Amino acid sequence: MMQLMEKYSKHLEQLVNERTAELEVEKEKATDLLYRMIPQAVAEELKNGKTVEAEEFCGVTIFFSDIVGFTTLAGDSTPMQIVGLLNKLYTEFDRVLDQFDVYKVETIGDACESVSHCVE
Repeated sequence: MMQLMEKYSKHLEQLVNERTAELEVEKEKATDLLYRMIPQAVAEELKNGKTVEAEEFCGVTIFFSDIVGFTTLAGDSTPMQIVGLLNKLYTEFDRVLDQFDVYKVETIGDACESVSHCVE
């Protein structure tokens, strides 16, 4: 009976470790998604249960992009070609935005919205 209990205990411990590792992976995915949706500083405040105070800036720039003729282009292309095009475009776009401390608000299909503020 003791051997059976010991075997069960070891199995249970292994199962808990596996589930804990899976939970950590999912937690990292959720955090990454959160950081893509809102600025990291705001996300951290919210995760810690704090309220986020509105900020005021002397000036901001809001940029909206849209690919002209995207609907026609999409109709003449395969889904993988469209995914490849958008991945290349927004990877380069993200690289440029990172250089200038610009926050990408949202990307949906062929449209993107970005925001930047002046530094006093």
